[in-house]
Amino acid sequence: MELHQLAYFVAVAEEGNFTRAAERLHVAQPGVSAQVRRLERELGQELLDRSGRAVRLTDVGAAALPHARAALAAVQGVREAVDELAGLVRGQVAIGAVTSAGPVGLPDLLAGFHERYPAVEITLSEANSDTMLAGLLEGRLDLAVVGLAADPPAGIATQVLLDEPFLAVTGPSGPLADRTEIAELAGLPLMALPKGTGLRTALDAAFAREGLTPRIAFEAADPNVLVQLAMRGLGVAIVPESLGRYHEAEVRVVEIAGPGLRGVLALAWRTEGPLSPAARALIAFARAAYRS
Repeated sequence: MELHQLAYFVAVAEEGNFTRAAERLHVAQPGVSAQVRRLERELGQELLDRSGRAVRLTDVGAAALPHARAALAAVQGVREAVDELAGLVRGQVAIGAVTSAGPVGLPDLLAGFHERYPAVEITLSEANSDTMLAGLLEGRLDLAVVGLAADPPAGIATQVLLDEPFLAVTGPSGPLADRTEIAELAGLPLMALPKGTGLRTALDAAFAREGLTPRIAFEAADPNVLVQLAMRGLGVAIVPESLGRYHEAEVRVVEIAGPGLRGVLALAWRTEGPLSPAARALIAFARAAYRS
């Protein structure tokens, strides 16, 4: 029994298809099929049911799968322990960021980390804050830049990067005075980030405290799109102060009275469960970089 045979078996079981498993492993499909067959002959049992359109685990395969995963994880753990002892950092890290993370200079952070640890493969994805916090807890992400409207869930630590109020942005002839109350926004067509983002959670909570519900006419994941819609007179955009002030020459920027309507961008990582040496290096590097 060889490790690559176990890796092929696990990939086919998870993908339910030999071709997709081969693509995931970057090997030829016939080789995957042949090695899994060799593993089955050595064990004297079929692990996979190939009779249908999708490949399924047999009862024996279902029993063997967690042990195969554990064997592969143990080998990876040995590699990581040796690398860590030798002062090497390699492997993969997965980072998430909200679309509005531009002000925190994430590209510079990633470039600096890559220069320090060139053997670490970095992946970056965008999603809303709720999705990324779930990804951290589930181990799919190692680090994320998220928007927070409340305390993070248990098992997540954060470091605040940016804390600023939200502003209302309208076209040059918009209906609002230079300062407005939440109640004055209630009947207007508002434009905001989608549900699950820190900005939207804070906006909905601010309206709820007044016993009101916002009238959301447009949603966009990119707050710059909200400003562009406001420029064209399509409604009132609720955006972070830094973005609203950046476009102040082209739009009317209106302060919103009342507490609580603020946006917090924070670095987030999980505090429970195992972390690879690469993930620990990334978290330490990011925290130090943003502190400075």
